[in-house]
Amino acid sequence: MTGFQQLYYTSCEHGLSGSSGFQFNAVSEQVTAGTRHRVEGLAGYEPPRALAESDTPELLARCPVNLCHTASATNGATTLCVRYAGRDSARRFGNYFAHALHTEGEFTADSGGLLAIELWDSPLWTTRAADSTELPEQPAPLPRGPLSPRAVRAFLRTHPYADQLPTLLAAVFAALAEDGSVVVVDDTTDRIAHWFAAVSYLLPPPLAHALSFATYLFRPARSRLHLIGTVPGAHLDLGPDDEESYTVFDFSAGRFPEVVPTHHLVRLLTRIGVGSIRSVWSWTAEYTGGLERVLGDWHAPVAAAAAAGGIELTAADVRAVLDWLPGADHLGPRRAAVAADIHHKHRDLDDRQVAALSAAAEAGGDTALHQELEGKLHQSRIRAYITGAENARGPVPLTHPGERERATALWQRLLGEATTTRQRVRLLLWAVGARLAPPSELLAQQSLDLSRVLLGASEAGPGLRAEVGQLVHTLPEFRAKLAVAVQEVIEDRGGQEQLFAQFPADLLRERDLGEQPRLLEHYWLAQAEREPARTIELLFRILDVRGRTAPDADLLRALWRQPSRPWTHKEATEIAVRFPLDEPVGEAVAEWLDRAVKQEITDEQALRHCLTLCHKLAEPGRFAWLPAVTQERVRVVVDLDDALCGAEEATALAVAFGIPQTQAWAAPRALKEYLLLPALLALPADPARLRTRLPEFGFRLTDVYLRAVYREASTARKVDPRLLGHVTGVVAVTDPRGRLPQAHQDLVSALRQHLADHWRPDDLKRLAAALRPYDAKLAARYEEIAELRVGRMKKLGRKLTPRRSSDGSRAEEG
Repeated sequence: MTGFQQLYYTSCEHGLSGSSGFQFNAVSEQVTAGTRHRVEGLAGYEPPRALAESDTPELLARCPVNLCHTASATNGATTLCVRYAGRDSARRFGNYFAHALHTEGEFTADSGGLLAIELWDSPLWTTRAADSTELPEQPAPLPRGPLSPRAVRAFLRTHPYADQLPTLLAAVFAALAEDGSVVVVDDTTDRIAHWFAAVSYLLPPPLAHALSFATYLFRPARSRLHLIGTVPGAHLDLGPDDEESYTVFDFSAGRFPEVVPTHHLVRLLTRIGVGSIRSVWSWTAEYTGGLERVLGDWHAPVAAAAAAGGIELTAADVRAVLDWLPGADHLGPRRAAVAADIHHKHRDLDDRQVAALSAAAEAGGDTALHQELEGKLHQSRIRAYITGAENARGPVPLTHPGERERATALWQRLLGEATTTRQRVRLLLWAVGARLAPPSELLAQQSLDLSRVLLGASEAGPGLRAEVGQLVHTLPEFRAKLAVAVQEVIEDRGGQEQLFAQFPADLLRERDLGEQPRLLEHYWLAQAEREPARTIELLFRILDVRGRTAPDADLLRALWRQPSRPWTHKEATEIAVRFPLDEPVGEAVAEWLDRAVKQEITDEQALRHCLTLCHKLAEPGRFAWLPAVTQERVRVVVDLDDALCGAEEATALAVAFGIPQTQAWAAPRALKEYLLLPALLALPADPARLRTRLPEFGFRLTDVYLRAVYREASTARKVDPRLLGHVTGVVAVTDPRGRLPQAHQDLVSALRQHLADHWRPDDLKRLAAALRPYDAKLAARYEEIAELRVGRMKKLGRKLTPRRSSDGSRAEEG
């Protein structure tokens, strides 16, 4: 297309309708019905009330002019200039003349690059009706009006509310994004056109060409264009429902919206200003990817172009560029240029931002810039790390030889600047993590110096402890020098035997001490305190290093640091079986074994461990290690345990436990408490022996035994020979010397009565037969009770059995 279609619309006598009135006076040949309909909808004009009867050239020149523009991808671009004409041919007021231009293609392509607002007051507009109904097309480029960036900048300098431009621009951005409208009120439409031009210049060119506007409408609430102008005295009747759709800037009255969110792009554009913005837009075209749609999409490309042009960016602008760069693949090598522009003008970036610039430089092929930024990043990270800055990143491996060489030089410089022990520890950790290659002698000397300082330092905090632990496990040179420093301390200072129980010597391992027996012994002693379960193992490792088979008292006290706590039975057993049988163990071991044997026993499991120990000590060889008093204790326990295992009759077992009071120490008492009673009840009892020996059992054993027999006799469903023997011996008990306490006599009496009252006749008869040799009178009583109980049961059975007649039928009752 080489030109623009033209349309004249006004109230006239001659036009396309064939009659007088409002109609198209003339149109170009290619104008479609759709275009005429669209122009007719936009062309309506209503003058302010005070100017409605204007009919002189001077009054008509004062009437507002409406430059209106709409554009869409489907309908093309339509621009028209509407002026008030006063009277029509019939001398009636209200006539207006609309001169419209339309193109089906892109407005910019056919307009020489100008914006629609730049047609304001263009010489191409006419207010004279054509003599013919046909109009030629208007050739491109279109003649511009007086508006230009320079003219708009001069306008803003003198306007009292020029500071509202950022808010106005932000509102227009929002209207474009949300299909809203911004209403601008000012004293004249020329001033309104300047505001529209300011906004159009500052908008990204695609958005500026998509902007629809009208410099004057008497009733703005009836339009949904993006920008709507009006003058004081117009009908600005916006109801409550319109507040969300219309944002009003009244420059005439000085009334503006209270809150309009202003994006950082808006601030950047207005800071650049309309005087310089066209250059920036031309530069921006080199940074866009063609997918920019909304306000946020444009911020980074504009900021990058502005930086290239020497325009200062804010921190928000820099952030936008840095967030955008990683995905800006369309930039190609220009990505490195953007990184250079930001880097050279903004030296206060954080590590994340510098990393983004470094990646962009690398992606853009600028190796020198990439290496410079990596060096800066490395220096920042290492400083943050060694000073313990919050959220400081740890080291990452450096693979490039040049980077590693530069980083090593920096590391050595910082090593000389370090002022605290923790900084030196962190520097060594950094060298390991970054895989630096400092001279080995320097690394060794630093490790030794640091180890000496740490061993002489006061209590370290948890952070330093954790970092030194990490250093010990990751840097072999430090671990080796720490062992050297520990050896120095132990050799040069007395009373340092517990050094391995302290930080940081406790971080060393056996393999770090090599063939140094003295260090190993101190290390194992400290380990025994930290890991008590390994104490026995460590005891024999120390003995092996010393070349001895048995420990002295000092070694035992050093390993078991609680003198009041003897070996447990399990510990004593394990230790005893590991000593050679054919060699003496010494007084210290014998004393500790004695304490282990005679310690208190709190449960049956402990008793089992004690029995195991005593049987082991009773074996030839070990028995000889023990003092006479210990041997006696062991013999008593073994004899009692053997009696428990080998007894065949309950009374004999009970009598075997009748040891003297002098032997009633922990283990015999535990045997009686936990094992004797179950063993007694499980064995058969000889009534003849039981009835006469029961008083010899002792009070406690007799008490629990009688109660157990009573309980079993009361609950047993079947009286077996074992139970019958125990019951017979108890009820037949005789105590001519009066050794049985009254409480136990009462228990015997209660058992006798319970048997008479509750045992079945058959069981009573068996009891009577077993009892007769010892107590004939009691046996006769039980037999009599059994017979009576049998007789009552037979009589009851006859009563319950129905009688029958001689012929076998049931007899009639009463």
